[in-house]
Amino acid sequence: MRITIKTLFLLFILALSFTVSAKPLVDSKWLQANKGRAELVILDLQQAQAYQRYHIPGAVNSNYGDWRRKDTRGTVQMMTPSGELGKLIGRLGIDNESHVVLVTTGSGAGDMATAARVYWSFKALGHDKVSILDGGLIGYAQKRVYPLQKGSNRPSAKTFRISPRSTYLTDASAVKLALSEGVPMVDNRSRAEYLGIYLAGGKERTGSLPKALNLNYEWLTLNGSGKMQSIENIKKIYAAVGVPVSGPQIHYCHTGHRAALGWFVSHELLGNSQARLYDGSTAEWAVDPSLPMERQIRLTQ
Repeated sequence: MRITIKTLFLLFILALSFTVSAKPLVDSKWLQANKGRAELVILDLQQAQAYQRYHIPGAVNSNYGDWRRKDTRGTVQMMTPSGELGKLIGRLGIDNESHVVLVTTGSGAGDMATAARVYWSFKALGHDKVSILDGGLIGYAQKRVYPLQKGSNRPSAKTFRISPRSTYLTDASAVKLALSEGVPMVDNRSRAEYLGIYLAGGKERTGSLPKALNLNYEWLTLNGSGKMQSIENIKKIYAAVGVPVSGPQIHYCHTGHRAALGWFVSHELLGNSQARLYDGSTAEWAVDPSLPMERQIRLTQ
């Protein structure tokens, strides 16, 4: 079969367009235009009952809770062991050639943090072909022009080979060393948690890591919604609270959920390859009295 230069050029453009489209954040228009591609897997992260009521046609569902669990030391909501995650991903019909688009309901910044946390997990396992649907299902269905589907889609299992990246896994000892080196800590919790006047859980100490900068994760989406702020607005927000847009920094919250959105914005949207996510966050840090914390406000009873 003779392949003309024109045919080769068209094939090149198609391949290039898909490669370029494998960007961190995609919109509904992009998804509608690309959802027919064999490589594309739409991964719905809603609760199973909500997924069965409505989802993007062809989407497969995964329980967010399967991506996080208590580790052997008792720290809650840590990344599920990589070998188990690899098997889970394969059962979802995803292999190493798949381009995964993560979809949540999109009802708020918390949903975007869910997507960002799973996105980070894919990256930590060595898979770069992953994107998040900006605005989630709410944004997708808002104009009532794109179809939705009921019921369930059962994917055929595939083999997903993991290639863990150790640089994505930051533990307490690495954070302690970073603090001694003056690396900025970015607290993506609420202002009350940061100041030490509200405790999100359990018996941990209140307050923040020393000299941490408070950047509430909800500020990164439009009015706390499921749609991300523009890059221009994000840079203004970072400047307002003193968070650098480049250089080493570690994002944390209570369990690494909200901080995942902070990491996603810094590392993926702003291109800061030196940004890190502290998986254990204060759920690990605050229970160890040997690790330093500070409170901006000390309340008396």
